[in-house]
Amino acid sequence: MIADFIRLVLTNIPLVGFLLALLIPTLIPNRQVSRAEHYLSWLLLLSIGFTSVWAGLYHTLSPQTAAAFIGWAVSPFQFEMGVSDIALGIVAIVAFWRSLAFKSAAVLLVTLEFAGLVYGHLQQILSAGNHAPGNAGILLILTIVHVFLLPLLLFMARKGRRDIAR
Repeated sequence: MIADFIRLVLTNIPLVGFLLALLIPTLIPNRQVSRAEHYLSWLLLLSIGFTSVWAGLYHTLSPQTAAAFIGWAVSPFQFEMGVSDIALGIVAIVAFWRSLAFKSAAVLLVTLEFAGLVYGHLQQILSAGNHAPGNAGILLILTIVHVFLLPLLLFMARKGRRDIAR
């Protein structure tokens, strides 16, 4: 039973990270920043940061398993994607403790990369009928959510800073 629970959590790290990133700032408010910035920080740390490092390690250390999960053939590009995921994850983790300006750069990076990922995965669904869990499942939905949610929270956080300055 414990092994099944651990397997469930490990196979759903992106969803767990996203849910924790919404739950923690709800339960532990931070009065020093706006609610939007607080949520943004936790999403960058858990939902983007740790999840991207996890995905990068998955691509670089277990390319056969990662490729099968996505419904793709093993490719040398997986190592490059893995390194890119790790770099993105580290930037997002560091952003948790940094200024809103740093968070802005991280959000831009994440949004551009994730928009490209969404396009690629949708293309695979439409052209190749690839409905593998790693291509068309919860990961795709979370990626789409991030493309819209992160810039929205950033906009709200920046607006909150301007309102506080007045």
